[in-house]
Amino acid sequence: MNWLATNLISAVLLPPLNLILLGLAGLLLLRRRPALARVLLIAALALLTTLSMPVVADRLLAQLEIYPALDPAHLPQADAIVILGAGTYFDAPEYGGDTVDSMALERLRYGARLARITGLPILVTGGKPAGGKPQSTLMQAALEQDFRVPVRWAEARSNTTWENARNSHALLAPSGIRRIFLVTHAWHLPRSVYSFEKAGFRVIPAGTGFTLAKTAHIMDFIPQPRGLQASYYATHEAIGLIWYRLKG
Repeated sequence: MNWLATNLISAVLLPPLNLILLGLAGLLLLRRRPALARVLLIAALALLTTLSMPVVADRLLAQLEIYPALDPAHLPQADAIVILGAGTYFDAPEYGGDTVDSMALERLRYGARLARITGLPILVTGGKPAGGKPQSTLMQAALEQDFRVPVRWAEARSNTTWENARNSHALLAPSGIRRIFLVTHAWHLPRSVYSFEKAGFRVIPAGTGFTLAKTAHIMDFIPQPRGLQASYYATHEAIGLIWYRLKG
């Protein structure tokens, strides 16, 4: 299944589109099945409200953060650092073209920190599922130009985390690299670690961007765009992990 088809199916299953479709179903049934229609409309509104609350969304993401942050003073031994791509900031006027998006930048910052502490070589991985330049090309440019950290390998053909793992293993295995620091967002690690272990790596989870269900503030109970986005990520990761386990 190609990247576009996979993402179209995902969009239908994830908020907010799944809630919009639920509400539309309620509107279409108002005349024929008014009782059922009201249930669907109320459910759509209630779920939209709930999933938009940061207090709910943050806790959904925190359930995926099963790997603790690494202690920089006591890092385990590894052979290399692998940093996963995230997304592209297309046609960035201040950079004169495409560059990495903010989520990829968080991963690169932490990967650069690990590289400075350990002295290990870096592999960046990510293709161009949405077009433009490969994410790995943009990641390499950011690491080398902005962080002054060299990149030894750039894997540019993968469009999914599963492919990231397979293609990265094909690049690193000939050099005898088996044990890696895997850098990505903390809530993305369960799916990523599973993929890379299935590909043949021994993985040290190196998470960044932790949510950790911090103490709730009064504003966290008010529906906000960031809450809905976090709920989207949490649902996406849960469904993705189930799918990977089924096919793996």
